[in-house]
Amino acid sequence: MPIRLRDVLNHSTLAAAEPVVRAAAGIAAETQLRWIHSSEVLDIAPLLGGGELLLTGGQALALASDKRRVGYIRELAERGVAAVAIETGIELPSIPSSMVSAAESAGLPLIELRKTVPFVGVMEAINSLLVSESAGQLQQADQASHAMAVELAHGANLDRILAVLAAATGSEVVLTSTAGTTLASAGGADGADGSNLAGEDSEARDRAKVIHVDVPVRGVPAARLALHVQGDADVNLARIAGSRSVDILALALLQRMPPGLKEMAGAALIRAVDSGTQNWRLQQLAPAAGIPTAAQLVAVVIRSPETQQLRTAVEQLLVRGGHHSASYADNAELLVLAALRSGSLREDRNGIIAGLRSLAAPEGTVSAVGPMVSGITAAHWSLTEARLTLELATGAEASRPGVGRGGTVLDAEEFAVERLAVRSMDEAQRAEFITQQLGALLDHDAQRRSLLVETLRVWLDTGCNTAQAARELHVERQSMHQRLQRIFSLCGGDPRGTGRLAALHLAARLVGMPRITGPGRN
Repeated sequence: MPIRLRDVLNHSTLAAAEPVVRAAAGIAAETQLRWIHSSEVLDIAPLLGGGELLLTGGQALALASDKRRVGYIRELAERGVAAVAIETGIELPSIPSSMVSAAESAGLPLIELRKTVPFVGVMEAINSLLVSESAGQLQQADQASHAMAVELAHGANLDRILAVLAAATGSEVVLTSTAGTTLASAGGADGADGSNLAGEDSEARDRAKVIHVDVPVRGVPAARLALHVQGDADVNLARIAGSRSVDILALALLQRMPPGLKEMAGAALIRAVDSGTQNWRLQQLAPAAGIPTAAQLVAVVIRSPETQQLRTAVEQLLVRGGHHSASYADNAELLVLAALRSGSLREDRNGIIAGLRSLAAPEGTVSAVGPMVSGITAAHWSLTEARLTLELATGAEASRPGVGRGGTVLDAEEFAVERLAVRSMDEAQRAEFITQQLGALLDHDAQRRSLLVETLRVWLDTGCNTAQAARELHVERQSMHQRLQRIFSLCGGDPRGTGRLAALHLAARLVGMPRITGPGRN
């Protein structure tokens, strides 16, 4: 029998904390649990599998901004976490109302623990019960998976295969393509869960009892499985059985709609570009992937907690822009190669950057668009420079534009000076050059805790526009003039109109750059 949230809240190990449900009270009691986990890490969502009761002491939340707290709740809800219990006390006197509202909207039960209890004791006691429960669920899931495999072996269609899963889990099961088209469905036609209920509790209950599982085919996202768990059916069984069914559904999809040669050639092309393979191989793969060998190209490197899911959105963005493209994703990076349209090369590249910034992407997503290159044989350089830009951004992203809904999107061309310096100067040479040009300013900043070097960099980045630099630094114009006079006195006068301007600008850009060994240096 599934273990529910009410059972855990009433258990002696947790009841001592005097738990009070602050959000989604209508569904909290009946919420089924798969595991109990504790963590103070705010970026924990990608590491969870769904169905957990997450315990946290609240120390990290107490120090976080209100926006980050709300994001924390939304990320956990999107991940399918069953409930969150937050310990309040001296550091976090109460759960902020913004978090309560976010949890209520997301249908995520939010519990306040008003007294301190040892989380390890709670987890040991409850997880031992959950382990016993999961053994039976795994056995049932394996039986369902075997029955689906038998149906597939006998030539059953997708609807029939899903019917086995629906019957085993008590769910309405729907399989959709990455474009949102329904490929097959089964079960739950009548008496859908919550149909006899009304209001917000019903909506929250529906959200809490839908399991989503991605189905890749040969590493390419091909479909998404949704299990709408009906009535009192076991949510955790549905989650396990859904995950166990992925390989069988992938085989069924492969038989029904195998990936086209173009898609497979595209993935192979990206891997070949990434490895720096011989030119003849690139020229062979590019036409098969739909990319002209002589096209003007840009490479994009995206690092995200959800590269596979983001891949579809990026591909659709490029299709809307009329770009021939190829992509490849693994757990760490999404690599994309896009052909620019002749006659509008610069506009096309800027459009790709703007489009990436407009995409809804998971928190922590960072992208870089490489320089434009001519022909497929030069694509490796664009990809390498995009990766180098991501490394350089470690020390510079806070002072560069590029943050949007799509996370931080960096333009490699804005890091051209830094990229050149990494490839032409080693770390010692860069440090010596910075000291020669900015030594007096660096000493002044260290002794007075001033920001003269940063002021100089911003002023030079704006084309020596004092008013604009003052706005970007959030200082009064008069203060900006005073800073500049101090800078000029320390570095040998006003550099405008002299050959020193470029040297000072280069040195200012190199300050704070992370330690990177240039990939192109011998």
